[in-house]
Amino acid sequence: MTYRHVVTATADDIDQLDHVSNLVYVRWVLDAARAHSAALGWDWPQYEARGTIFIVRRHEVDYLLPVKLGETITVETVVESWKQASCLRRTVLTRGTEVVARAATTWAYVGWRDGRPQRIPDDLRALFGAAAS
Repeated sequence: MTYRHVVTATADDIDQLDHVSNLVYVRWVLDAARAHSAALGWDWPQYEARGTIFIVRRHEVDYLLPVKLGETITVETVVESWKQASCLRRTVLTRGTEVVARAATTWAYVGWRDGRPQRIPDDLRALFGAAAS
């Protein structure tokens, strides 16, 4: 299930080159993932109750076009594939019809106190639109 999140570049997002900083693109990717989870009814209290959380293990970002102050960007994200204790989320950032960046993020599902990998429960997979294993 694809989730759409919209952001607008603010003055705080702009770097010395007069465009959105690379770090901001990563923040937008993370913000979209959190918003997607929350929109499905799975926010911090639900993770905390289970004692588990998804954490980033790896980001790959292709920066394709600069984004300037005031421009509105659509961030579309989807969990593409699942392993026992991790998943791959793909994110595409667009300005109108132009793709400005693409990201692939590997998320590990871990115990939030000890950081040890945990098997992703079938109900959580189903929530994000994955087939139950």
